[in-house]
Amino acid sequence: MAKTQTMCPRCHQPVIVEMRQLFDLNTDPQAKQILLSGAFNIVQCQSCGHQGTIPSPIVYHDPDKELLLTFFPPDLGLPVNEQERMIGPIINQVVNALPLEKRKAYILRPQTMLTFQSLVEKILEGDGITKEMLDDQQKRVSLIQRLLTTSPDSIPDVLKNEEPLVDTMFFSIINRLVEASLAQGDQRSAKALSGIQRAALEETEFGRKLKAQAEDTEAAMKSLQEAGKDGLTREKLLELITSAPSMTQVDTIVSMARAGLDYTFFEQLTGKITAADGDEKKRLEGLRDHLLELTAEIDRIMQEEIGHARGMLDSIMASPDLEKATEETLPTMTEMFVELIRQELQSARQLNDMVRMEKLQKIAGVLQKASAPPPEIQFIEMLMSLEKPEDRQKAMQDNAALITPELVSLLNSLITQSEQQQNQPPEALEAVKSIYRDVLKFSMEQNLKK
Repeated sequence: MAKTQTMCPRCHQPVIVEMRQLFDLNTDPQAKQILLSGAFNIVQCQSCGHQGTIPSPIVYHDPDKELLLTFFPPDLGLPVNEQERMIGPIINQVVNALPLEKRKAYILRPQTMLTFQSLVEKILEGDGITKEMLDDQQKRVSLIQRLLTTSPDSIPDVLKNEEPLVDTMFFSIINRLVEASLAQGDQRSAKALSGIQRAALEETEFGRKLKAQAEDTEAAMKSLQEAGKDGLTREKLLELITSAPSMTQVDTIVSMARAGLDYTFFEQLTGKITAADGDEKKRLEGLRDHLLELTAEIDRIMQEEIGHARGMLDSIMASPDLEKATEETLPTMTEMFVELIRQELQSARQLNDMVRMEKLQKIAGVLQKASAPPPEIQFIEMLMSLEKPEDRQKAMQDNAALITPELVSLLNSLITQSEQQQNQPPEALEAVKSIYRDVLKFSMEQNLKK
């Protein structure tokens, strides 16, 4: 995003704003979510504390849905010819980023949206989202936008007054916005959104329940890991499940250890029920019914995923260009598909089916290439493996082309994300901070030599 100097609408002091006018899914997969959130072009005045959105022309492009939309804020009060003069170069960016074969007729006919709301509705219309669904989401987005411009002391009061809007959808939107902000290197917005998220978890009934569920899930994962240190037996699993303090913990354990809930497990549970009496007997009987329903549902979902993965593989295998078909299907692939490829490769080897094995290896090669971390991440991982400062210095000298402002921004984002999630070991976080300082210093030294 380009940084632009403008005037604070309240105190008229100069402020720097990260302005974004183009939201192109062709070059940025997060563009739609950022636009729909409204968390962009936000001014935060250091002089008077004012927070708000700076009106700016917007161009939205979705090549898959052949959508090219423009919006010019009426607040700017500019004539049509001046609007076209400002919008034109932004549309040119869209065209220039498209390969020649993808420059279709819709590019020549951008649709003008008269309001920001109509822009949002047009975008979501293609996703099958109804007006009612859109209204529900917009209420929550508006609340988030309002909270972004509310002083921290007043946020709890606003949340209490708007508590019916703080639900699963609200937190889902917040999570996506935080992820999108971090992906864009916008630490300021990510920090502000995370603050709203924490307040909503603490100040609302739904938030407190969600927080308790998250804590229960984490506790269940830890107990399962602890029990599995010396090997997870059915006896240990049975004890974990029957002594779990909440159904959230039960469901978490079952979802992670479904394979252990077999016929023998339920035999042991039945024996435990037979030996019990009174309220304990009723509790265990209810638990058994719940486990049977839960495992049946997990198995049903698993079979659906296997069927979907099988259909996807059959479609790719029938394609004349395996690599291209695999690449086009990457966004919808799951771990189940990867496991299916592994099983099919093993089966092809056993049957000595060389033709099928060659095809499967081509698909596996595309998957391996796609799953490899980008060069910047690989470079950061390499730096983290080097303990001596002189080794890091040599690595940076050997890979000077990777020392870019984008790498510095990525490291900064990693630090911010780790600090906000508070789930990283202190030594790992400190290692990233140390690398950030080294890379920043090296980058500054390189710039001075230019």
